[in-house]
Amino acid sequence: MSETARVPLWRIALSFNQIALASFGGGLSAWSRQMVVEQRRWMSDEEFLSAMTVCRVLPGANQVNLAVFVGARLRGVPGAIVATTGLLAAPIVIVLVLGALYIAHRNDASVQAVLRGMTAAAVALSLSMAYRTGRTCLHSPVAWALFAAALLASAVVRLPLLIVLLVLAPLAMWWAWPRRRQAAS
Repeated sequence: MSETARVPLWRIALSFNQIALASFGGGLSAWSRQMVVEQRRWMSDEEFLSAMTVCRVLPGANQVNLAVFVGARLRGVPGAIVATTGLLAAPIVIVLVLGALYIAHRNDASVQAVLRGMTAAAVALSLSMAYRTGRTCLHSPVAWALFAAALLASAVVRLPLLIVLLVLAPLAMWWAWPRRRQAAS
C-alpha cells in the first residue's frame, strides 16, 4: 500500500471520471481495466479480475462497486468516495440532458439509427472485455469447464444468476483455493 498511498485523491476522481466518459455506449469493464491495470498500474490483471468477480456478485452496480473497491484500496474511505463521485457525477448530468433530448425527439428516425449504432458498439466492447478476461484467466481445463458451464447455464438454459452462482461459485472457489503443493520426489 506504500506505493499506492501516494495516489492523490484528485487523480483517483479524474481517472474514474475518464473511465465513465470513455465508456459512453457500454464497455465500462473494459475501460476500467484499461485505466486501472494498463494505464495507472494500480492493480495487476489478476487483482483486477478478482476484484471484478467480487464486485459482480455483490448487490449493486458492478462498476460502482469496483470504484468503491479500487478507491478504498488506494486511499481508504476518502478514496472510495472520490472514485465513486468521479465515476457518477458527469454521467448523471449527461444522462439527464440526453434523457430530456430523447423525450423530445424519440420518434425521429435519426435518433433510432444512433441508438442501433450505440447498441452494436456496446456489444462489441463487452465481447472485447470477455476476450481479454478469458485470455488472462482461462489457462486450464477446469477453468474452461467452469466458464462453459456458466455460459451454458446463463445464456442457453437462462438460469437466474443467483442459481448459477450458488452452484458454480463453491466449485470455482474449491478449485482455486490455494493448496500446499507437494514437492516432487
